[in-house]
Amino acid sequence: MTQAALSLNEQYSLPRFLLVLTFVTGIVDAVSVLGLGRVFTANMTGNVVFLGFAVAGVSEFSIARSLTALAAFLAGAVLGGRLGSRMAEPGRLRWLRTAAACEAALLVVAGLASIGFNLASAPLTLHLHALIVLTAVAMGLRNATVRRLAVPDLTTTVLTLTLTGIAADSSLARGKNPRFRYRAASVVFMFSGAVVGALLLRLGPAAPLLLSGLLVLIIGIGLLKGDPQ
Repeated sequence: MTQAALSLNEQYSLPRFLLVLTFVTGIVDAVSVLGLGRVFTANMTGNVVFLGFAVAGVSEFSIARSLTALAAFLAGAVLGGRLGSRMAEPGRLRWLRTAAACEAALLVVAGLASIGFNLASAPLTLHLHALIVLTAVAMGLRNATVRRLAVPDLTTTVLTLTLTGIAADSSLARGKNPRFRYRAASVVFMFSGAVVGALLLRLGPAAPLLLSGLLVLIIGIGLLKGDPQ
């Protein structure tokens, strides 16, 4: 495949892939906050705030859970950074496929490990912390990958700057909002993922986590086409 054709393919497939990842973030946030005991494993801004609540003694939040998520996320980011350093330059698409496969594997393993899990009966067990670690490492790896891609308004895990862009670049602010479509889509996809995650969580954490892993794997392979070399 020629470089021109490869660039054209990435132009159309990469944003769609990142929007799917944004949807998955909504699912993972629902599982972690609602099913793993008031902890974020994808959104570290929220997790640091939750850690502050825990330090202040708010009973619903846990220092141990928040610190576990933070440490695992950073470990995943290190892994993602090393993966990008080794693979991004010699083979961009192979790197993205590998990163997607690693994230998918971690989420699927988390899903399998969460079968039969009940937070009410296991608030402080190693089982709970293992699920936090698996999902946080997956999200850290993904964030390192997406950060290296640096696609504007498609960070996949946070929406603060995206929402700021929608307002600050709007006609009310005398702007033209050139990337409104992707900005609005990011909000819709994360919102939808949170709704789906919360609904599936009624069946237990395994269902939303397995769905997340399969989505990343299938959509990643399907959209990121082209010469892997």
